Amino acid sequence: MVPLIAHATHNIVLPCCKRRLCRCAGIACVAFFCLAAATLAQTPEAQQSPPSARHGKQPAPSTRPPLRLSLGKGVVLELVPIPAGWFWMGAPPDEAGRDEDAPRHRVRISRPFYLGRYEVTQAQWLAVMDRLPSFFTGDASLPVDSVRWEQAHEFCRRVSQQTGRTVRLPTEAQWEYACRAGTTTAFSFGPRLTPRDANFDWTDGGADGGVTLERTTPVGTFRPNAWGLYDMHGNVKEWCLDWYGRDYYRHSPSVDPRGPARGSQHVLRGGSWDDYARRCRSAYRGGHRPGDRDHTLGFRVCVEIPAEAATASATEGTAR
Repeated sequence: MVPLIAHATHNIVLPCCKRRLCRCAGIACVAFFCLAAATLAQTPEAQQSPPSARHGKQPAPSTRPPLRLSLGKGVVLELVPIPAGWFWMGAPPDEAGRDEDAPRHRVRISRPFYLGRYEVTQAQWLAVMDRLPSFFTGDASLPVDSVRWEQAHEFCRRVSQQTGRTVRLPTEAQWEYACRAGTTTAFSFGPRLTPRDANFDWTDGGADGGVTLERTTPVGTFRPNAWGLYDMHGNVKEWCLDWYGRDYYRHSPSVDPRGPARGSQHVLRGGSWDDYARRCRSAYRGGHRPGDRDHTLGFRVCVEIPAEAATASATEGTAR
């Protein structure tokens, strides 16, 4: 816009008696366009846009190597490095299936972290815990299901104690940020979900047809998202650290939100084998009481990166 204005004022050539008026008009024109540009920059959309969104850039994948935690008995838990960055959390008003508890807003994840490449499997669960709660069995690479939030929390506590790492459930914001992997569409694969992408119930007509499996599938059966995470849509719903608050987004902090201080339900994300596509969207929020369990509930873990290591060279990822 500036070159255009400069060109216009440069070409104002009028008789001498009108030159002063011409110059004033040119200055006024420049002032008008500058004011208009400043006003546009202050619109709600521009104010809310993350820097990456305003400049057409998406968060780049982390350059850190994956992290591998030994759980004993020859079982390893692999985690993917997730970079810090801004993203759009929630759904835009025109997204099909959008719920009122997930208005779109910008959020910044201020520190990198690790997130499980896969949902926690039955082999990983049995390497740490005493008893398998799963309804679906027969393959150690199936995700553990029928897990209460309290049990998932205890799994994280034991792995933390065993490995010396800070292992926990991801926050809701961390989960959605990692699920999206730089995308703004309803799913990390695009605007629609197909049976080639995930294990879910496609029979509501909101997705391309295929075979509804009506059970869990081994982790990694379907393709990963852009950051190398599998089953972020479907298979089992995933517990998050946060309490669920229907109106939380309307007053949540824009940096590292961690959910309400208290509540009666914990957040579940990602949908399951028993959910329609709309409930498998990146933005979809659900909740259950901490003691609830059913055949659709599972989880994946998050590992914190210490503040001093977050800004250092990529030295994470060595096996423990």
